[in-house]
Amino acid sequence: MATGEERMRILKMVGDRQITAEEGAKLLEALRETGDQGTPASKPRWLRVRVTDRASGRVKLNVTIPTGLVDVGLKMGARFAPEMADMDMGAIESALRQGMQGRIIEVDDDKDDERVEVFIE
Repeated sequence: MATGEERMRILKMVGDRQITAEEGAKLLEALRETGDQGTPASKPRWLRVRVTDRASGRVKLNVTIPTGLVDVGLKMGARFAPEMADMDMGAIESALRQGMQGRIIEVDDDKDDERVEVFIE
């Protein structure tokens, strides 16, 4: 079942203007629809995308979404970090199916001097 913490993360992303209210509503609805399926404690529950400035180490973007909402989350992440379009989305889906955890993708964008990392937690 979707936890209050998951809902609060989505609401915080809306409040911080990381996602639109419409996107937040879709995420909340998806949580409600998938809430009864449950997630065993041993399975990854979160997909996190982090974009950092390589020179300063400052985090420019840090988005965390439930793994059940990966499709929606990747679309949102691509909007904030266009370099994500170059990533192998099949690799992310495969890592989720295999139950992998930790950093699964790291991409350096030399043009903008950024690093994009994708984690499963």
